Amino acid sequence: MARRDIYHNTVKRALEKDGWKITHDPFPLVVGNKRLSVDLGVERLISAEKGTEKIVIEIKSFIGQSDVKDLEQALGQYTLYRQVMNEIKIDRLLYLAISQDAFKARFYDRIRTNST
Repeated sequence: MARRDIYHNTVKRALEKDGWKITHDPFPLVVGNKRLSVDLGVERLISAEKGTEKIVIEIKSFIGQSDVKDLEQALGQYTLYRQVMNEIKIDRLLYLAISQDAFKARFYDRIRTNST
């Protein structure tokens, strides 16, 4: 089993507190003889009429020595998982979960700075 991200349990608890049910921990993806896994599969009842909302979440901490390497790895995994999910027709949305601090430190200020 792959090593869990340091924020895995934090994300899991937050989802449960928000009314989500953990269905897979991890969420398995199989392509031929290759086995992959996304960190979490979760679902929640939207309403009796609308049914269940199902998502898959990949969790990243962005605590490596290089922000660029962390980003490359996260986007590479996200792209691979999205492609596999499309190929094998898994009808769930895929999300990338990162901490608010990681987002602010690595993305938000740079996006804002570059757009002004």
